[in-house]
Amino acid sequence: MPVDIYERESSLNTLVRSKAIVILVLSAAVIVAASTPTSAQVEPEVVAVNSPEGSRLLVDGRDFMIFGMNWGYIPIGENYLYSLWVQPEEFIREVLDRDMPMLRDMGVNVIRQYVGIPPKWVEYIYKNYGIYTVVNHAMGRYGFTLDGVWHPSVDYSDPKMRKAITDEIVAMVEGFKDTPGMLFWLLGNENNYGLHWSSSEVEALPEGQRDEARARYLYTLYSDVTDAVKAADPHRLVAMANGDLQYIDIIAEECKNLDIFGTNVYRGISARDLYYVVKQKLGIPVVYTEFGADAWDAKNQREDQLTQAKFLLGQWQEIYEQSYGKGREGNCAGGMIFQWTDGWWKFGQESRLDFHDTNASWPNAGYPDFVEGQNNMNEEWWGIAAKGYPDQRGLFETYPRAAYYALMKAFTLDPFAPDTDLKAIREHFGAISPITFMIEARADHNAMVVEGVEKIRVSNLRMEFETYSTGGTNISTPKAEEPQSSYPAYLGFDHMQSFYTDFEVKPAQNFTGTLSLNILGNVPVNPVDEIFYENRGRGIVLTSGENTYNFDDIERVKVYRASITWDEPLFRLDGYYRTGHTHWGYEGDLFGIYRDAFYGENIDIYNGAAPIGFEMTMKKSLEGLKIAFGPQMYWGANPAVILKYSRNVGKTTVTGLFQEEFAKQSEVNTSSVIPLEPTRRATLGVKSSWRGLGFEVGGIWSGSTKEDEWFQVVRDEGGTIQIYADQVKASDALGAKARLTFQRGRWNWYAEGAVQGLVADGGPVAIQNFTGWKLKNTGWYNNQVVVSGLAVNYGNYQIGPNFLWQKAIEGPIPGDVPPPGRPRNVADDPFAVRYQREMTAGEIILTHDPTPATWMWAWDNDVREDARLAWALGYVYRHMPTTMDASISYLENGRDTFAFPGATPPRNLWEVWGRTASRLSARTRLITHVLFGTAEPRGDDPRLVERFSVDARVTSGPWAFGTFVKVNDFGPYDYHHDFNQTYPLHLMGDLSFALGAPRWFGFPQTRIGVRGLWRSLDQYSNRYCPGYDGFGECDPELPGDDGTEWEIRTYMHISL
Repeated sequence: MPVDIYERESSLNTLVRSKAIVILVLSAAVIVAASTPTSAQVEPEVVAVNSPEGSRLLVDGRDFMIFGMNWGYIPIGENYLYSLWVQPEEFIREVLDRDMPMLRDMGVNVIRQYVGIPPKWVEYIYKNYGIYTVVNHAMGRYGFTLDGVWHPSVDYSDPKMRKAITDEIVAMVEGFKDTPGMLFWLLGNENNYGLHWSSSEVEALPEGQRDEARARYLYTLYSDVTDAVKAADPHRLVAMANGDLQYIDIIAEECKNLDIFGTNVYRGISARDLYYVVKQKLGIPVVYTEFGADAWDAKNQREDQLTQAKFLLGQWQEIYEQSYGKGREGNCAGGMIFQWTDGWWKFGQESRLDFHDTNASWPNAGYPDFVEGQNNMNEEWWGIAAKGYPDQRGLFETYPRAAYYALMKAFTLDPFAPDTDLKAIREHFGAISPITFMIEARADHNAMVVEGVEKIRVSNLRMEFETYSTGGTNISTPKAEEPQSSYPAYLGFDHMQSFYTDFEVKPAQNFTGTLSLNILGNVPVNPVDEIFYENRGRGIVLTSGENTYNFDDIERVKVYRASITWDEPLFRLDGYYRTGHTHWGYEGDLFGIYRDAFYGENIDIYNGAAPIGFEMTMKKSLEGLKIAFGPQMYWGANPAVILKYSRNVGKTTVTGLFQEEFAKQSEVNTSSVIPLEPTRRATLGVKSSWRGLGFEVGGIWSGSTKEDEWFQVVRDEGGTIQIYADQVKASDALGAKARLTFQRGRWNWYAEGAVQGLVADGGPVAIQNFTGWKLKNTGWYNNQVVVSGLAVNYGNYQIGPNFLWQKAIEGPIPGDVPPPGRPRNVADDPFAVRYQREMTAGEIILTHDPTPATWMWAWDNDVREDARLAWALGYVYRHMPTTMDASISYLENGRDTFAFPGATPPRNLWEVWGRTASRLSARTRLITHVLFGTAEPRGDDPRLVERFSVDARVTSGPWAFGTFVKVNDFGPYDYHHDFNQTYPLHLMGDLSFALGAPRWFGFPQTRIGVRGLWRSLDQYSNRYCPGYDGFGECDPELPGDDGTEWEIRTYMHISL
């Protein structure tokens, strides 16, 4: 019946609909479950399978071989402080989209990354290129911050240190544990090679047991951290990065919870028994966390892509053969090649960052360029790809070497295919000819040469275009209609063009030369700061009798700087012309004979021709010997040769140094670098340490060439001033110095004392103490000095008092002494009292530095500091109960010198200063300085200056703004300090826009900007002119309003 039929159809439809709903609901539940992260699900799922046949890794249920790469991105000119991950996101994406396809196409499926990579980029790399990431925490290998104290050598026995390291690693895991593309956790990096700390427990053991005790502390920490990591992320494996097989018995005892034994191995083409030992001792998969071969032949001093490719092929063939199921040990799960591109920063670390050094750092007989007694491992040449020079943003091209193409072919063999046995592996690798891939790599090499990396290239072109508009009131500078012969010549408008061409020559990989030329366009005559590098091109007028000669085009082309580096197995030679070099203070030069030679903008302002010379560092049997020679090795230095030899005797270093000066320096033109009379010096120093106490002692013999020279002395005999003559004796050339340091936990202490005879001249202390103390031993002759400081850390804070007492052995001669007496000076007398003036002084510094690894007092902290806010506040007080001898300055012609008739009177000086360094964001940085206190001139003007100044520079993206405010402070040049010339108020602001991120320290780059400067003038300011005397000359003593002087500068600097 219709009703029955209708009812039956209705029931059937209902049933069908019900089943459909159930299916849809179940499907949706499955989809939701599959797409919702749970604590039991990770992507990928990685399992270690161990059996008597061997060990292997399964990723998402499949056998997995790690075709890994130690990948990083550091442009030429940067070092280990550079981080890709703090760059703009679009830049990071562009870098990854360049490099990851090349790695993927090669067959790489894993990269190794240290802490710092954000989880989002791990996921990006995985989802876009199918490459997993192993995230590596160094576990204190390169130092660690505990309670605000940076420990460069970590004590793994310290419970607080162990907990802090563990907590930091667990926090890292919490941030990453659900990130797709995370393969497994990696702990440490050759930490077993850095067991150098001292503790009472370790030092109490016999000598032979100390290393093992330190190692046991290390590996128990590995075990504790592994447990903590697994508790935080129970579904990922944990590995270590050990240095080879060292301490494997302790590892077997203490690290039973380890999933993967990772090891950095550099044994050559074969690891030999490594697989067997790991299988017998640990029974878990072994993965190479570093291995490979460098591309530099140290024996023949040439690039050797062929050997690099051969060794990597041999290493990978062994990895295949030792993988699971091949009938051998069956426990190798792959490796991570060291490394993707060359590390140009590795040798110098913080210097020579744009040189591809060929220096070999350590010997290794496992590689074919080994020669007995010589190093052959070249740290800057391990890349399987070379890198080109970066553009303004820091982006560079990558040029694969032969090893890249050879391994691309090698990785086409599936290690776990059913037919991949030993025979198939050997046939596959045997058919790969590295020479074939040399041809393919040669095309990349030729592209690199076209870019200009070899032989000769123009490394940089700079064009600087500037305009100057000036004005003022109550000022001696005339209007443009009536220019004067002195500078500034007038108030008004002028312009400048200055061009630089930088060349690099590389006739061989172990020889690099650089040359920078400056070519002048128009040179302005109106800038209010009248001394600058380009002013050498101004015209000059010379007169001879009744004849006048005008020279308008002088020094239009000049060598700006030059350098050479020549690295041979026997020596390394570094030549320099106006290119800075570091001192030898950390190499045993206790008395500061070979000085630092970095002068910033001052060397350009005064057109100084320094430093000029070369250093030769000997190797092999002559290792420890250094030779320096040059006409002006630091600014104001006399032409000289220096020989230094250091030798280690156990834990003690003995250093001898000899210097011979040939003539007096004449190529200087500013009062801050007045040269002394030529002399001869020799020093001997001994340096060692014991249980945290370091000591350095030495003696100096200097100034013997002045023996028998006469000098004056003054004696107050019952209120009557008596003047006597004396002679330099042989004993006056002798001196001694001692320095002690102690570091333990939060405590950092040093003390230094020296006695140097009347002519026993050394140099200033250049080594950095524990904080930013200003009171230091000057190293001058005729001095007895004691200085000591203590820096104590409390969390992120440090407080540091420092004290100094010094007194000249033979005191100064006052300016008011009756004839024939006169104050001594360095030009006319064998010695003078200047920087060693009698002084009792103290200072204290309070520092807040939440990231002490980027040390507040490093010279480049402006760009290093990674704290959101780090700051320091200091106070310095100097009690000076005597005057000084006379200083030397220059006459107005800039060529002839004179001695002041006296010096400043006895007085006390004080100052309060502060500095902040702030990394507000990845692209924004702020640096400020403030100073308030008293000061005095270098000449004889008795006026005490009470001054205040603050300056700041902020960069954000491509923008930079710099400013300063100075109240009653000195002008910018030496003559201002000599003659006590100050400005009541001095203001400056500079706004610029750069191509790329703004660079610091005056490094050239493409930018445009405007700079405004304004200063008020009074009777203590040069060019102040309230009126004229009866002879038509400016008289700054006349009554009148303060004057003003201003300048607006526009600039466009182009750097290619």
